[in-house]
Amino acid sequence: MNRIRFAFFLTVSLLSFISQRSFAQTSLTPATPWGSWLIGTLQLPGGEKKWGGFAEVQARSNGVMQQFFYHELKGGVSYDIDRNFTLTLAGGHYATYDYQALADGPLNSEKRFWEQLIINQYLSRVKFEHRYRIEQRWFTYRDGSHPFRNRIRYRLNTFVPLNNRTITDKTAFLSVYDEVFLNPVGPTFERNRFYAGAGYQLDKNWIIQIGWVNQTNYSPATFERGVFTPQAASGKNNIVLGLTYRISRRSGNQEKLPSQPD
Repeated sequence: MNRIRFAFFLTVSLLSFISQRSFAQTSLTPATPWGSWLIGTLQLPGGEKKWGGFAEVQARSNGVMQQFFYHELKGGVSYDIDRNFTLTLAGGHYATYDYQALADGPLNSEKRFWEQLIINQYLSRVKFEHRYRIEQRWFTYRDGSHPFRNRIRYRLNTFVPLNNRTITDKTAFLSVYDEVFLNPVGPTFERNRFYAGAGYQLDKNWIIQIGWVNQTNYSPATFERGVFTPQAASGKNNIVLGLTYRISRRSGNQEKLPSQPD
């Protein structure tokens, strides 16, 4: 079995394993309509210059390209310790609306700041990205309350270029990731996000990606007045469309994984 077939087999196997887990989570609740996520990203790679950064805008809809109810505006700075290790400090503003009453303003808004470590592994054609993130979150609800929460996230992202050994100009690739969201106060397991998609790097600047993401939120088990209510899950499938523009640097042509900052 040559390396291309091996990489393809490994990716399909990983996709099959995690998607079965994801569908099992979603099946705990009735089927929900498909939604959509639109993501636009501007990146400044670190590379030999070490320092980099990003800015991103995102919009989400309850239906496919309709009933928009949520947006994100975020950005940050990064530092490449070397090819395999990157540190990031970033923040953003998030707002959730009732899509049937957008003029009434957000149901809640959030200011978020996070610290992040990314570890990359380059194994021939298969590339792995391990992302560790700690978030501080300040909320403002319509009723005037202002709670604060912390959250921990871990994402394992796999990339497989299809027509080149590295992800560079004119390269098609597959991307699969699974991310867990943990609440240090409890309940511990808060959310799971699974993504599978394909992308194409046109040149050193432009990257397009399209995929599917399943996001499942968990509510804790409760015991009140002698009645036990087990943990519940609510999942939703979404189409993801992403467009990334990388600002060119004169020096350095090393491979940079087309990771989504979200």
